Amino acid sequence: MNPDQSPILEKIRQQFDSSPYPRIPLEQSPKDNAYQLYIHNLVTAFYRRDLQVIDTTDRLILDAGCGSGYKSLILAEANPNAKIIGVDISSESVKLAEQRLKYHGFDNAEFHCLSIEDLRDLGYQFDYINCDETLYLMPDPTIALAAMKSVLKPDGIIRANLHSALQRLSFFRAQQMFTLMGVMDRDIGDLEIETVIETMQALKDNVNLKVQTWDASFLGESGKEKILTNQLLQGDKGFEIADMFSALRTAELEFVSMVNWRDWNLRELFKESDNLPLVWEMSLPDASIEDQLRMYELINPVHRLLDFWCGHFSQPPQMTSFWNEYDWYSAKVYLHPQLQTQRFSVDLQNCVMQCRTVNLSQHLSLVKSVVTVDSSMAACLLPLLDSPQTIATLSEYYAKIRPVNPLTLRSQGVAEVLPLVQNTICDLESLGYLMIDKA
Repeated sequence: MNPDQSPILEKIRQQFDSSPYPRIPLEQSPKDNAYQLYIHNLVTAFYRRDLQVIDTTDRLILDAGCGSGYKSLILAEANPNAKIIGVDISSESVKLAEQRLKYHGFDNAEFHCLSIEDLRDLGYQFDYINCDETLYLMPDPTIALAAMKSVLKPDGIIRANLHSALQRLSFFRAQQMFTLMGVMDRDIGDLEIETVIETMQALKDNVNLKVQTWDASFLGESGKEKILTNQLLQGDKGFEIADMFSALRTAELEFVSMVNWRDWNLRELFKESDNLPLVWEMSLPDASIEDQLRMYELINPVHRLLDFWCGHFSQPPQMTSFWNEYDWYSAKVYLHPQLQTQRFSVDLQNCVMQCRTVNLSQHLSLVKSVVTVDSSMAACLLPLLDSPQTIATLSEYYAKIRPVNPLTLRSQGVAEVLPLVQNTICDLESLGYLMIDKA
């Protein structure tokens, strides 16, 4: 579909032609942003769905609605030797995206000025599609999801997100107000931004809309982008969890997981997560994933984005709770790629040599609490720096390090240390630092 055929898409195109998003300097690198690299590494999404570790080499990745290309750069950094294809309806954004990837030395990337509805014109089938901060701007998100599905490989995964109707309610009110004022009818530029600033500054400080949508960060040069992507964002719409699942069903796509799934844990909203009120303990185990997410959203609507992974319908993987002894003994353990760094390797080795704990959170912060591993169990992880290892091999390694039980002073072999190694590996796997692949 030609963008000019849709009035709202034409307004969106004009807005991002004049103000490409995001306004991140061309030279800025995401190499030090471990969490963003973790989210955009294909290994994370595919392991979340399949409990298998994939090789990202030669994978074909689409950045749908690539904007100025910063997320395309993250995808390239997080997935070495993958090919990146970016599309956007803003020609100015596409130019910046091309410049950004070239500046950082990625020549295995190409960009096209193209609408998501026209993805078939590319002639590609993709392993992974990243559609970040775009879907909620589309006139009909289900059409966009269906278009992405049509170019997704059978085992591929889509990452997309929608704006939360509950969390962003105040900004939608602001957009309606400026629409009534006629500001949203014009091309959005400096005059319209100044209108927002003058209006918000003129309102009394205790006025509800000002309290909920305005602070000092909206002022100055950096504040322009915030205003453009909040009070003056063309085509912006809000959705609830029920809308998200309805769109997936209409597009015949299967929900995989929320991208930040740990932050949607319903139990963690209670003072005692393992001691809920009786009615909750009785009903929660039978509640669907959709219902649990809806309940979380109603209790605690703090997430700006309903950020999710989805894909074609597939067979669910066999959970580790159903593994037999041989499955555990032969399963391979992998460090997540975002821990396969020189900095982590040095820290882990120093931890072992100096008999101190290693702080995993300093290398990759995935949960709100600090995650540490003592020197004894850290030593068990050393072989993973070189290559994936079976749990049996790691247990044999640990038995050599700790041949004597420190409590009983009796000798111990693989059979005695296996449960300890297995529990440690499972704990770190549940936190996202390690992956266990039976295949």
